[in-house]
Amino acid sequence: MTVHLDPTKKHDAILLFDCLDGNPNGDPDAGNQPRIDPQTNQGLVTDACLKRKVRNYVDMVGKNEQTPEKYKIFVEEGSVLNEKISRAYTDVGLPQKEGTPEQQLKVANWMQQNYYDLRMFGAVLSTGLKAGQVWGPVQVSFSRSIDPVFPQSVSITRCAATQEATKKDGGTKDNKTMGRKEVLPYGLYKSYVFYNPHLAQKTGCVYVTERDLELFWQALIKAWEFDRSSARGFMACRGLYIFTHANKYGSAPVHQLFDHLQIMSTVDVPRSFADYQVNLDAVLPDGVTLTKLA
Repeated sequence: MTVHLDPTKKHDAILLFDCLDGNPNGDPDAGNQPRIDPQTNQGLVTDACLKRKVRNYVDMVGKNEQTPEKYKIFVEEGSVLNEKISRAYTDVGLPQKEGTPEQQLKVANWMQQNYYDLRMFGAVLSTGLKAGQVWGPVQVSFSRSIDPVFPQSVSITRCAATQEATKKDGGTKDNKTMGRKEVLPYGLYKSYVFYNPHLAQKTGCVYVTERDLELFWQALIKAWEFDRSSARGFMACRGLYIFTHANKYGSAPVHQLFDHLQIMSTVDVPRSFADYQVNLDAVLPDGVTLTKLA
């Protein structure tokens, strides 16, 4: 088994991705402008945004797995979560009424085995028929840009009208529609990913498999290729660095491991990944293995 795919060991990772002429994660409370730290002007991307990309990627490729029923997605667009919990009660042979704590655990265990994002990220399962709460082994931090970003609001026009209109003198009115796009010229973002093997084991059973971890790391690299839109501009994974500990308790403090990766801009105004210098100190503490996947 490749070391970074071992679900019984602790993993900590750094993800680098960038955005060119786009909006990596709009803020609905700010007119959908790119999220920023108002004190530093560094760009922000939420953990929910990254997990959405992972879910979409797994939903796409999971249909081709040997056991596709194990790679369903619990939190998917347009779905009703309470209906899925209710169906889980039926699938484990329980009536449609709130079960005992033991029965709720049985339902939660079944759902973890059948929903990829539930066993990886966890979820609250007490919004309808109660099935407790699942703490997933994978945690994703907010992403923060290395340098300040400068969001811009760009005006756009549409030459086709939505409905016919006339001028006062009887002629056809020029009925162009105006709109706006919120973009930033460029931003290189860094996110932290943590895998806790203790939360991957329930009642003596390891729910997260080697294939689950492999799909997760693949999604962080490849999901961008299947998430294209004019609003998001050009986004790509620029690096995935996985620090694997020799055991499930950890071999070194994670902040010390992350300090081994240093990123510095080489120009005053970065406009591409080539404007950055990435330095990696390969001398790691004993019991820690580094895997670079991108």
